Amino acid sequence: MIALTLSHIAHVLGGTLRLAGTDTPDSVVDGVVDTDSREIGPGDVFVAKPGDTTDGHRFVGAAVDAGAVLAIVERPVEVPVTQIVVADAVGALADLAREVVVRVRAEGDLRVVGITGSNGKTTTKNLLARILEPEGETVAPRASFNNEVGAPLTMLRVRQDTGFLVSEFGASGPGEIARLAGLVEPDLGVVLMVGMAHAGGFGGIEATFAAKSELVRALRPGGLAVLNADDARVRAMAPIAAERDASVRWFGHSAEAAVRASDVEVSASGTRFTLTVDGESAAATLRVLGAHHVMNALAAVAAATALGVGLAECVARLETVEIAERWRMQPLGSDRIRIINDAYNASPDSMTAALRTLAQITGPAERMVAVLGAMSELGEYAGEEHDRIGELAVRLRIPRIVVIGTEARRMYISAIAEGSWSDEAVFFPDADEAYDYLLGELRDGDRVLVKSSNSAGLRFLGDRLGESFS
Repeated sequence: MIALTLSHIAHVLGGTLRLAGTDTPDSVVDGVVDTDSREIGPGDVFVAKPGDTTDGHRFVGAAVDAGAVLAIVERPVEVPVTQIVVADAVGALADLAREVVVRVRAEGDLRVVGITGSNGKTTTKNLLARILEPEGETVAPRASFNNEVGAPLTMLRVRQDTGFLVSEFGASGPGEIARLAGLVEPDLGVVLMVGMAHAGGFGGIEATFAAKSELVRALRPGGLAVLNADDARVRAMAPIAAERDASVRWFGHSAEAAVRASDVEVSASGTRFTLTVDGESAAATLRVLGAHHVMNALAAVAAATALGVGLAECVARLETVEIAERWRMQPLGSDRIRIINDAYNASPDSMTAALRTLAQITGPAERMVAVLGAMSELGEYAGEEHDRIGELAVRLRIPRIVVIGTEARRMYISAIAEGSWSDEAVFFPDADEAYDYLLGELRDGDRVLVKSSNSAGLRFLGDRLGESFS
């Protein structure tokens, strides 16, 4: 965080300053801000956030032992550290993040990019950060820090010399993206797609469209909307950009896109394609598995080139990225038995893309195995969407379909109904039983996809299989 006095922080948060030790209102704090006491170091700020299973106030002492010099709390704690007492710790985190970004913008050359979409946010964020890092100090979220806590924590890592802030905005309901993006008013807003992810929380696909368009509405006047030309709902956000006096930069496979891909070839080692930016073309190879990640790369390049990075630099830096993130199309195992662990998130769109990737990268002498778990947050659409994925797995001629967990059982039933017989499709109530089955079932030449939502926990099964067959 940038250097701020205790009195200024208290003023920004509308809190009560309770000094301890030798601190005065003019004492300066400039350490890292975090809600996890395990991440605190000397000079840092600990935010005691109440949680669903525990309460951050219990860990103020541990944070102080680790070196915290300030605690932001909702009630005073009997620990010898200066505290600012606020009504809402999460709200205070947002207020502090807004103040830091405003001050750095006023004093420096900070440019802010916001990214949202039903799928691909974290991959796009990582690709864009890799492209921008050589251009200047770049702050981007760790993992998927994209909610009401993670997004402000990322913003608070900005300092006076930061050139780029890349913020990832997720949401499980209307208004969340508006609140988060409203903290920083992005110069560029990237919208990847509008799909069925979290449709249950939003109340349907049109409500999802409205929620994702909140990023475009939050752009700084005169900003830039980077939009997917291949997604009809994202295309419909162009008039919203005009309302903000923002211009539009299109990406996609469409010929009208300023940044587009053609001649896409998918293999087990990555995806080759021709990348065209404003009429200039170059060959590119994306080592992240799956043709669907080409769209994420296009979005990153569209944003980066709008910020002044050249095409050649974009290609060279993209080609250094080996995986999008842990548990996202992560290759494990060995050439003998390859495990693809993609079980951090799952929606109907990403599940479809992952299954198609499995089919594309499996050679004639190799066997496809799909290990599938539940897709969460689909609400009333859950049944039919799980049915559709089970049917798709059969239509892709996947000879071994392993479905895990009660919430995913309809995939198994639908696969059988679609024609997956004679133990081609199997069901297990938990991952341990599935692991025992797979240890005896997998053989040389198998290409195994492990795919589910985070809540299903299959990412750990993927790790176990990767280790067993390494």
